[in-house]
Amino acid sequence: MRGKTLGALLVLALVSGCSLTGGSGTDTGGNKVVLVTHNSFAVPQQVLDEFAKQSGITVEVSRRGDAGEVTNQLVLTKSNPLADAVYGIDSTYASRALAQGLLQPYRSPEAAKGAQRYALPGDDRLSAVDVGDVCLNMDTGFLAQRGIPEPTSLADLTDPRYKDLLVVQNPATSSPGLAFLFATIATFGEQGWADYWTKLKANGVKVASGWEESYNQDFSGSAGKGPRPLVVSYASSPSAEIGQDGKPRTKALLGGCYRQVEYAGVLSGAKNVEGARKVVDFLLSEKVQSQLAEQMYVYPTREGVALPQSWQQAAPLPAKALELPADQVDKDRERWLTQWRSVVQG
Repeated sequence: MRGKTLGALLVLALVSGCSLTGGSGTDTGGNKVVLVTHNSFAVPQQVLDEFAKQSGITVEVSRRGDAGEVTNQLVLTKSNPLADAVYGIDSTYASRALAQGLLQPYRSPEAAKGAQRYALPGDDRLSAVDVGDVCLNMDTGFLAQRGIPEPTSLADLTDPRYKDLLVVQNPATSSPGLAFLFATIATFGEQGWADYWTKLKANGVKVASGWEESYNQDFSGSAGKGPRPLVVSYASSPSAEIGQDGKPRTKALLGGCYRQVEYAGVLSGAKNVEGARKVVDFLLSEKVQSQLAEQMYVYPTREGVALPQSWQQAAPLPAKALELPADQVDKDRERWLTQWRSVVQG
């Protein structure tokens, strides 16, 4: 789950602008790979240390905000790349990264063990590391206590029964917010999505700047106990909201989710190409893939990786998620965002 608190060490690294590295101070002969990623990257230090010992490669992790901020910074620095490899470009930004020539071809041998199911058609520059479908989440207890039925579709959210109950993220500043905008476009079509947002606005939707604000402050089903029982989050989010009775306190609406895949790749102009390729292999390995659910609240792309018990009950992966063609997203993203601003913020 993007935005999950990762502990005092991560906070210190982010505040100071320093990077966490794999290895325990051992000399790897200067064989370092800089991995640029989002703030929610959370592979345990022990796993990074083991990789350093086995491969001789020290991974220097450079966190640069969310998926959109990572992509934007890579675009701005592509003539002088700030890293060797990247993890965290997601399906809402992948087309932009490819169109900008940010990545070089590399097909990891580890991708054949499941990641190939999420490969971008006709392209071998990005390898799928995890899946984290963006879905509406609901606080079922809040709704039940007030006699409000659970919404069963995105269309329901315009019903007056849900007035002032929904919080979403700004699609111009938030990856899940952009995914939700794409979900509404995929659901209501080019001719209907703007009218849908007009109705959401009239029904009191709140637009937060990012996931942390919306989920941790506005959503009633999180620890923050906010005033709104409906939030855009992830299909996996309810696994983090298990009550003392062992039952999930929140629920994802699996109809209307948008497929969000996070990718890794070797950057064009990487100083350590061979090392960067090995880091991509590492991210697709069973060692890392088995950590993803508990550490980052995302589903692994590798087949055969066991999920935590709570996920089977609280966080099933949607059988079918909404998607838009990558070329359409690349062509129309800015126009859609401009139109969204006019409808919702104008």
